[in-house]
Amino acid sequence: MEAIQSWVSQHKLTSIGALWATAVGGSMAYSSARTPLKPSLRLIHARMHAQAITLAVLSGAAFYHHYQKREEASATVLPK
Repeated sequence: MEAIQSWVSQHKLTSIGALWATAVGGSMAYSSARTPLKPSLRLIHARMHAQAITLAVLSGAAFYHHYQKREEASATVLPK
């Protein structure tokens, strides 16, 4: 688990891009099996789903980054 965290920490944009592409592919596959929409509409819906997932992941990454910096700052403060 620690190896995955360090890789994601070093390759943030690659991780987010891969998540976005996976979400688009998954949404396209799901919608093609469930609804009789035209391919252009399926692509639009897949893009919207992927954007929502990406925003959620970016928000989570921002909170994690803030929490991590806060923990590092509190660890460097020496008691008097």
